[in-house]
Amino acid sequence: MSRTTFQPSPLADVACRTEGDRWTLVFVRVLPHMPGKVWAALTDPVQLRAWAPFTADRDLGRVGDPTLTMIGGDVSENSPALVTRTDRPSLLEYTWGTDIVRWTLVPLGSGTRLTLEHTVGDQEWVPKVAAGWHLCLDVAERLLDGQPVEPIRGDDARNYGWERLHDAYAERLGTPPHQQ
Repeated sequence: MSRTTFQPSPLADVACRTEGDRWTLVFVRVLPHMPGKVWAALTDPVQLRAWAPFTADRDLGRVGDPTLTMIGGDVSENSPALVTRTDRPSLLEYTWGTDIVRWTLVPLGSGTRLTLEHTVGDQEWVPKVAAGWHLCLDVAERLLDGQPVEPIRGDDARNYGWERLHDAYAERLGTPPHQQ
């Protein structure tokens, strides 16, 4: 499948938890791939480059300080990061700037129940994060299926349904819709 025929998948199961002045998006998706294969997509720098909103200068499967480089069109920006917990192939947790990202992988038949918990400092970011990860995980799933498409990152995401996803997630999460 090429990006010219790309359509976002149905909305994921989502929720939002409030913890003081921080908000955590809980985003659940079932992938038809075993946890070990999904783990590799979440941690291997070569695979991350093919789907994630950032690249990593090293494998994320071990505790320590990677550099995550956010990519958006012709612009890239390094973000401080720290992998704080790993338990291959079931748990990966890292900071990304001031955000906390936690992936939990649970075997489900011949697939994986993937839960992303992404903690941000502003409620307005929760549906934005949901829409962005939605598109990234659509690309990741195609990569895992052996039918890769180019990554969808930054402003380019608007060409692939980001605003519609944002508004749908904002409604589902009870947060304000996207403002132009």
